[in-house]
Amino acid sequence: MKRRLNKKYLVLILAYSGLLLLIPYVLDYRDKSVQHAKHGLPQQQPRCPDLDNTVALLWDNGYKVNGSDATEPAANRSQARIHIYLHATWRTGSSFLGELFNQHPDVFYLYEPMWHIWQALYPGDAGSLQGAVRDMMNALFRCDFSVLKLYAGSQNITTSFIFGWKMNKVICSEPLCDAHKRHEIGLVKEDQCAKCQRRDIRELERECKKYPVMVIKGVRVLDLSTLVPLMKDPAINLQIIQLFRDPRAVHNSRLKSKQALVKESIQVLRSKKQTDKYKRLLVPSNRVNRAESYVSSAMELICDNWLSDMMLVVNAPPWVRRNYLRIRYEDLVLHPMEELQRLYRFSNLSSFPALEKFALNMTHGHGYSSDKPFLISSRDAKEAIFAWRERLNVEQINQVEAYCSEVMRHLGYQKNSLDKAT
Repeated sequence: MKRRLNKKYLVLILAYSGLLLLIPYVLDYRDKSVQHAKHGLPQQQPRCPDLDNTVALLWDNGYKVNGSDATEPAANRSQARIHIYLHATWRTGSSFLGELFNQHPDVFYLYEPMWHIWQALYPGDAGSLQGAVRDMMNALFRCDFSVLKLYAGSQNITTSFIFGWKMNKVICSEPLCDAHKRHEIGLVKEDQCAKCQRRDIRELERECKKYPVMVIKGVRVLDLSTLVPLMKDPAINLQIIQLFRDPRAVHNSRLKSKQALVKESIQVLRSKKQTDKYKRLLVPSNRVNRAESYVSSAMELICDNWLSDMMLVVNAPPWVRRNYLRIRYEDLVLHPMEELQRLYRFSNLSSFPALEKFALNMTHGHGYSSDKPFLISSRDAKEAIFAWRERLNVEQINQVEAYCSEVMRHLGYQKNSLDKAT
């Protein structure tokens, strides 16, 4: 009886002690609630931890998110040399955008140099290659082309190793070659450039250092966060021009070039193979051939990466937004003169009539595309923009609009309102 009574007292003492411990927390919570109500502040809501952590990690070291007092890197727009990356994905019209810089006599331009990484390290998935892609860009922007030797299988490389070298105005012009005049505007004739003497890569490095603006165009950076270290680096102070295009037009163009894109599409898909959301994309549908299935599935990841880029820029410090330019393919080809001025102004470049005429002619050609999917040529801008309406069926259109709806909304693309027969 006495033992049972002692147990009751023990329980009461423990309960009382617990109550005493809770009182400070209750009072503290009440005080905070009163303060929020007094100052008209809403109660704090739980935020997305993944997004918060990602943004905090990217813009740490003094760069505050959405802060007007964010610290800007030491270098600025008046620096002696400007470095620009044309951030795009496959079939968005990035070759045309890049050509507008390749033509400018004050620009040292490189077309898809990271292609070498994807080829040499295949079948490495796209995600695992992002570090190597950034390291290569870091070296190239410093005019250090020795990084290419890592993927060449040889220590002795020449200008002919550079991907797209037969279209490069610097490589095909004096002093490296006399096939073209650097200040003459017009597409490089590949057959003439092919006759140029192969130059040691160190000669190209010397030429690189002479130019006030260096531009690299690529489609192998999956998302903008990969480039944040280069944007923070005061020695590079990377500026970004990101090209977008109507996802339905991108999808249509990707299907048209599916055989050429299947390998890269698989690498992109494999980068997400551990995520439940994307596992299904690696299983081809029985209704279509494997190439079409992989190319179509990768489109969903592209839209997700686009949305991630948009969120990153929105949450970035002001100095980042000043070094970032967003452009739509449709605006570029429908209003080439205005968009060219905007591009060059951002890049601290001057325009002149020959360049403007070139841009105008390139968007007023005949036909929607060439038989060779990666050939730069004059196109009919309106036909290129709206070709997807005639070439995609209702199911394909609805599919793209479903998983790219948020991106389309942010970019101002209206959903298809008219169903057509399949």
